[in-house]
Amino acid sequence: MLLPLPWLRTALCALVLLLGSGHAAPSSSQPTAVLPARVKRVLFLGDSITYGGAYAVEVETYFVTRQPARSIEFINAGLPSETVSGLSEPNHAGGAFPRPDVHERLARVLAQTQPDLVFACYGMNDGIYLPFDAARFAAFQSGLRRLRAAVLATGAAMVHLTPPVYVDVKGTAPAYAAVLDRQAEWLVQRRADGWDVVDVHAAMARELAARRRREPAFTFARDGVHPGDEGHWIIARETLRHLGARDLAPDADLSALTAPYPTGAALLKTIRSRAEVMKDAWLTSTGHTRPRMKAGLPLAEAHRQGTGFAQEIAALQTGAPAPRN
Repeated sequence: MLLPLPWLRTALCALVLLLGSGHAAPSSSQPTAVLPARVKRVLFLGDSITYGGAYAVEVETYFVTRQPARSIEFINAGLPSETVSGLSEPNHAGGAFPRPDVHERLARVLAQTQPDLVFACYGMNDGIYLPFDAARFAAFQSGLRRLRAAVLATGAAMVHLTPPVYVDVKGTAPAYAAVLDRQAEWLVQRRADGWDVVDVHAAMARELAARRRREPAFTFARDGVHPGDEGHWIIARETLRHLGARDLAPDADLSALTAPYPTGAALLKTIRSRAEVMKDAWLTSTGHTRPRMKAGLPLAEAHRQGTGFAQEIAALQTGAPAPRN
């Protein structure tokens, strides 16, 4: 059964207090991010930025450090090159293969992962790195509506992330940044229709402008597309603040995620290692049309390894030695 909209803000009224543990997070009067109690499994969908995974791992690490008593499974099913619009340029990947369309695999992913909450971040590839075109924009809008309808039909809740910023570092697509600006603006406007939207695009644009006043050549992504650590952290930070995390300042850097916790850095590293194993296993299990992807482990084996990582995470939370297999 779907929670009433806007469900995330409603959930904030029932803020879950941190429970004590050996890992014991520092006490703080600032509220932490909240997911409704019914959320046991969270799915991330998107293109290569999501597949890269840093922001998804950081969101997971936040909940592991702040709310160690909760057990939430975070699943990364991002796929490089993918679009929500179904569009592809004729010479994509040198003509080797068309861009995959999330709708080709969506039903399988939802059936296998059975999420309670889905985060989706699309747009970077959907304008095909060309100047604005009304037909391409309409395909992006239609694709997101289809994605949303399919997710909500399963009973899961849906959160949309606006696309990250694009910077034309190669001089090949000077008008493309404006395309993503329009995508982000349209998505934010959907809040009036009850969509839950995190505006990571605006946050990255503000930070980019501020940094460039000090460092004119600064960019979040060396190739203009795929953000590095700073860009991924802004995506994670804005997502967490959208969920109610007031223990993260609007300009907080990545150290705010783990520094207050004695084992925070080790937890982030272990969660990242588990996510690397699981994301390829999920992609292989659910199937997709993109060639040149690393084959993942069979899910049963990946889950077996995941159990070992989970034991390490639990030990880091409590301060107890990790069990030896």
